[in-house]
Amino acid sequence: MVESTLRIIAALKAVPPGRVSCYRDIARAAGLPNGARQVVRVLHSLARSQDLPWHRIIRADGYIALPPGEGRELQTALLRAEGVAADQAGRVDLEKYGWRGQKAEPGPDF
Repeated sequence: MVESTLRIIAALKAVPPGRVSCYRDIARAAGLPNGARQVVRVLHSLARSQDLPWHRIIRADGYIALPPGEGRELQTALLRAEGVAADQAGRVDLEKYGWRGQKAEPGPDF
């Protein structure tokens, strides 16, 4: 895998249960300040095979990106199971549940 992809994976895996991060902050943690779309692509293509906590990643405005009927309900349920509240519109309080983490480097398991 490409080094930037490995750094994104490491940043995604660093988000702890009960917390959320946004695509922008994951990109920044991976050393890609303009890489939010790359984070989306990694999640779309590798979430299952790399066991990524995709449900913990939301938009920078606090909203779940998935629309109703296309995954929002599942993401909301997974977040609630970890103690993260989302309102009916799919918004999470980033002040309470947000996690910015730190710069991520791939570990020895990559």
